[in-house]
Amino acid sequence: MARHLTVAIGGLGAIGGRLARALDAGVEGLRLVAVSARDRRKAQETVAAFRHPPAIVPLPDLAEHADIVVEAAPASVFEEIARPAIARGRILVASSAGALLPRMHLVEEARRSGARIVVPTGALLGLDAVRAAAEDAVESVTIETRKPPEGLEGAPYLVENRVTLLGIREPVRVFEGNAFDAARGFPANVNVAAALALAGIGPERTRVQIWADPSVSRNMHTIRVEAAAARLTMTIENVPSEENPRTGRITPLSILACLRGMTSTLKVGS
Repeated sequence: MARHLTVAIGGLGAIGGRLARALDAGVEGLRLVAVSARDRRKAQETVAAFRHPPAIVPLPDLAEHADIVVEAAPASVFEEIARPAIARGRILVASSAGALLPRMHLVEEARRSGARIVVPTGALLGLDAVRAAAEDAVESVTIETRKPPEGLEGAPYLVENRVTLLGIREPVRVFEGNAFDAARGFPANVNVAAALALAGIGPERTRVQIWADPSVSRNMHTIRVEAAAARLTMTIENVPSEENPRTGRITPLSILACLRGMTSTLKVGS
């Protein structure tokens, strides 16, 4: 029997919890062995019903248990998960692409240790096409994000600029700038823009608009790429997760598909 890759997950919220349940249900070539969560008691209750309950360990210890470490936690603890995984030469699957963007020195650290950093598609689409287009000349990449106002509440950019979205009745553009500044101001909201920037022409050249739109019930992203090889226009409407409206339901499914691709005999897409 082929050896399984072991998986540890940092975070058991809207992303990590659903991913953990899917892995416990059985995914060929993968075995969940450890998890970490802010609320240890709640984590124990969650995994108690699993067929094969994983160990519950502190965030920095995840890398000691598994070949693959999945970061599915708030951006504020990104380095607690990422640094040990990189130091031990693990595969780090980073769902918080926005937290990785200002920490690109971690890529060089991974190169030295033999680790890999994998950014899944997440709530986006078309990254394969963007990556392919970026092998040639690209004139521009833009992304317009529209979210229900409650999905943007608490963003540092809004707090710092004293922007309130309470009671708005029309769409309001709350940010326009590059992906680097968007990731800094909206760390829980623009992982899609960060992933797009990493796949394409970089965070300084990738333009981002963020709208608070009371008329939408889904997180919407529209990408436009002008390149020598193709002109791309792509729109996705993600259903917000019940646990966290800032996260799309498709995000944990994307990470699951990413993990399957690491062990499957047939892999479709790059």
